[in-house]
Amino acid sequence: MSSELARSFTRSKERRRTTHAPRVLAIEAIGPLTIVAGVVWAIAQPYRVAFIHRDGKGVYDYLVQPPLLVVVVGILFGLLVAPSLVRDLLEADERAES
Repeated sequence: MSSELARSFTRSKERRRTTHAPRVLAIEAIGPLTIVAGVVWAIAQPYRVAFIHRDGKGVYDYLVQPPLLVVVVGILFGLLVAPSLVRDLLEADERAES
């Protein structure tokens, strides 16, 4: 194999790794978009956040606040679920190209 052919093969392989398919970008965007949605919800409806209005709130009200739960779910999705899904998609793409 000539060096020029080998060089072009490695470049095309590197290019494929850096270029993401739209579905990979969509999966990677779900976590941050969920976090933004939770923050927007907390700003739009501040009465749902018990830290702001403390009148008659119990421990449950401080621990389970819907906008903050949405933010936590977005963080967990982005850190735990999305990387494995993206890895699976990229592996499936590599297998399909082979």
